[in-house]
Amino acid sequence: MRITTGIFIALFAASSALVHVHAKVRHHPGVAVSAAHVRIERRIVRSSAIAGNLLGTTADREVFVVLPPSYDREPARRYPVVYALHGFSTNAAKWLDQLHAQAGIESAIAAGTPEMIVVFPDGNNEYGGSFYSRSQVTGDFEQFIADELPDFVDRAYRSIAHPASRGLMGHSMGGYGVARIGMRRPGRFGALYMMSPCCLAPLGVQGLNAQTVGEIGELKAPSDAVNLPFKYAGPLATSAAFSPNLANPPLFVDLPVGDKGESRPDILAKRAANAPLSFLDQYVAPLRTYHAIAIDVGDQDLSSPPPAKCIKA
Repeated sequence: MRITTGIFIALFAASSALVHVHAKVRHHPGVAVSAAHVRIERRIVRSSAIAGNLLGTTADREVFVVLPPSYDREPARRYPVVYALHGFSTNAAKWLDQLHAQAGIESAIAAGTPEMIVVFPDGNNEYGGSFYSRSQVTGDFEQFIADELPDFVDRAYRSIAHPASRGLMGHSMGGYGVARIGMRRPGRFGALYMMSPCCLAPLGVQGLNAQTVGEIGELKAPSDAVNLPFKYAGPLATSAAFSPNLANPPLFVDLPVGDKGESRPDILAKRAANAPLSFLDQYVAPLRTYHAIAIDVGDQDLSSPPPAKCIKA
């Protein structure tokens, strides 16, 4: 899948919904769209929902706000907002670069996409990603994305402060976040877009065995897990999000596999309970309130074999 193509599709999909609602909320004269540049601001947003987590993840979250070409020259105009959630093992700054976001958004607007504000929040942590979930171990990223961040944007920028004029999009782990938050927090966004979302179905043991569990057990602190290979970081991150255990330091997680390589049904049940396909039937009515929901999945996605060892001598 080409992620750079995905942002064009996402912007078109989200804008078609949001601008339709925008016209109902507040009409403004049409403005000719040129290939003018967008402006990107880096902001730090303090999250009380993330503060106090057990991983040591900072509550001061880096956020990039992409302002449309007309933002500075039309001070009375307000804009719909799309919130874009990155995937695992990256952060907002890296994803902006990987997407060529500035050029991509400028090209999309020049090609006819109505102008909007696009917001890229950082959902990374010591284990490689928060999964935009709520956990006493990771902090409540769900509340940060659904409540704190839109409230900040509505105060700091000329957004249309109305749920129907907000879109939520994401890739991979971010796509999971869109599915989860979209179902659990209806009424906060008007359109949802998922690009190759992960973890929609129950994850199972994620390839863990006695050896990998033992190697993870050698870690002395959450900070030791930074930049681990995916076969260790992935299970750690999902366990922190879906099966946290405050009484199990220093990593504060319950893995789905025990020290002897045996599956742990109670932990697998917790992981399954956090799979959107497991609770989709509970949220059919709220999902029908969205103006648009879209999903895009590549058929040539690849992953690289992980390194053999977790701890290097």
